[in-house]
Amino acid sequence: MIVWGISWPAIKLGVASVPPLWYGCLRYLVAAGCLFAVVAARHELGVPSRSDWRLVGVSGGLQMGVYAALTGLALTRLPAGRASVLAYSTPVWVVPLAAWRLGERLSRAALAGVALGLAGAGVIAAPGLRAGRGEVLAYAMLLGAAAAWATAIVYVRAHRFDATALALAPWQMLVAAVLLGPLALVVEGAPPGIGPVGAASLAYVGPVATAFAYWAVVETGRRFPASTLSMALLGTPALGLLLSAVVLGEPVTASLLTGAVLIGAGIRASGVPDGARTSSC
Repeated sequence: MIVWGISWPAIKLGVASVPPLWYGCLRYLVAAGCLFAVVAARHELGVPSRSDWRLVGVSGGLQMGVYAALTGLALTRLPAGRASVLAYSTPVWVVPLAAWRLGERLSRAALAGVALGLAGAGVIAAPGLRAGRGEVLAYAMLLGAAAAWATAIVYVRAHRFDATALALAPWQMLVAAVLLGPLALVVEGAPPGIGPVGAASLAYVGPVATAFAYWAVVETGRRFPASTLSMALLGTPALGLLLSAVVLGEPVTASLLTGAVLIGAGIRASGVPDGARTSSC
């Protein structure tokens, strides 16, 4: 939670120095290298099976590539604290997707959770709707990122793993980097020079907030109940909000706090086990 909370202001500083698509590509290249080393040291390195390759493609493409691209682009326009709250609304969107794709029953609590989450997102985005088209687009990007993450979670729920989640993680991150690289080249041009701020941001976000955090959550998930892990992960946007206010001087408004409380309540009410949320910040 602490590592991911710190990552939001760190990424905000990073994408102000490095174009966001290139930032995402470099982040996942660094993280993939770190995790390939970890998996090799644990003697778990191997090429994924045909079945697991489908999971690698979906998770690496949506949960990592699309999520990183959309949140990075949004952070060039929005405060990091506000972005972290909306981006972590993912579990709210899992509920209707799981009901549609997996046939899971929609309880009254789950429906109430979705309603609270939607209300929270609306409260947070409302001031931006009056600010201009740029902010509206940024909010749409964050909700799109949350939806991409939710889609990957639903796919993971239905997947039968041949390898461990940790053994597949570096391949997922490599897929994200490979997808983001050509897109960055087309949209943002040649790879940029990286200044001290961008390098410091990538040095934290790549190895620590992406590679190490993924490994830590996978290992923690083996030892603690999903409910315990989910409660800890719920603190990430709150910490991101606090750190962004302290480090970056971002304002914490009444609408932001109200929206954050509504989204948090919606996540708890929906009953989505956050243990599956283990690879993005």
